Amino acid sequence: MKTFPMFLTMTSRRVVIAGGGEQAAQKCRLMLKTDAHISLLAPTLDPELADLHAAGKISWDKTPITAAKFADTALVFIATGCPGVDSALHALAKQAGATVNVVDRPDLCDAITPSIVDRSPVVVAIGTEGTAPVLARQIKTRMEEILEPRLGDLAAVVGRLRDSAAHRLQPRQRRDLWRWVFNGPARDAHKRGAEREAAQLIKDAIATGDFGSDTATVAIVGAGPGAKDLMTLRGVQRLQEADVIFYDQSVDPQILELARRDAERVKLDHAGGWPAHKGEGLLIAAARQGKRIVRLTAAHEVETAALQAADIPFEIVPGVLTPQVTPARLAQAM
Repeated sequence: MKTFPMFLTMTSRRVVIAGGGEQAAQKCRLMLKTDAHISLLAPTLDPELADLHAAGKISWDKTPITAAKFADTALVFIATGCPGVDSALHALAKQAGATVNVVDRPDLCDAITPSIVDRSPVVVAIGTEGTAPVLARQIKTRMEEILEPRLGDLAAVVGRLRDSAAHRLQPRQRRDLWRWVFNGPARDAHKRGAEREAAQLIKDAIATGDFGSDTATVAIVGAGPGAKDLMTLRGVQRLQEADVIFYDQSVDPQILELARRDAERVKLDHAGGWPAHKGEGLLIAAARQGKRIVRLTAAHEVETAALQAADIPFEIVPGVLTPQVTPARLAQAM
């Protein structure tokens, strides 16, 4: 990645927009979605910006611009529409140590504005490092279709109930709870407009600890011949839910990028002479500790017999098959 995606805290922070025309208005509309204090630097304002200033939604400074006016900011937008002026103001902003976005000048940008799907507090940011904005808009359109308009309201309810869940449930239970919320009856109720019913379902689940957790504690997830693009959606979901991931040398390391960042990763080095029972013992011990386990494999034998003997529930999630990996060969491997 040439750019790193990160969400900036905007509450009670200052954003400066240099410019008073349409480009500045576009950035102002975007920043008004945040809690930032917006300050415009321009000798004059177009009617839209003038109305925002008159309504007290933004501040306006029409005095000569100096480097000091860009100091202590969360973000600076340079949007005058004049390339020469933009370059000069960029130099002043950098002199003040600001993080700067110059409209239509990616070579002068410390930060690039993404396409945004806004379901606050759920926000999806889509970037192409400035290479394909049309593609970013296409992805945005698809995401707008996928995410229900009031999903953010359900997320806000969850946010208000997180402390209650933390007092009653263990970390593993909480992950299972929130997975149930966003994949089960609570979300379905919220989608059809039954907000109170959805909230009550969540409160009841927190109080009782009953939210339909899966019985399987081990998921044996196949990756076809080991490639990232041959993972199934369910396989990716299991990686996202795992506390511990056991994998071997046949698996593409990029597949592990699909997992939760805080999941423990354990490499079973069978090629290095590990006895099979050592890996089996580690896996069974982790499962008996109540952890959610993924055994990630391509075409190697896995520990189903040991799991059955230890009476540990498991599920098999096959990967996408290729001509080189036939159903018969996969069944033999598993």
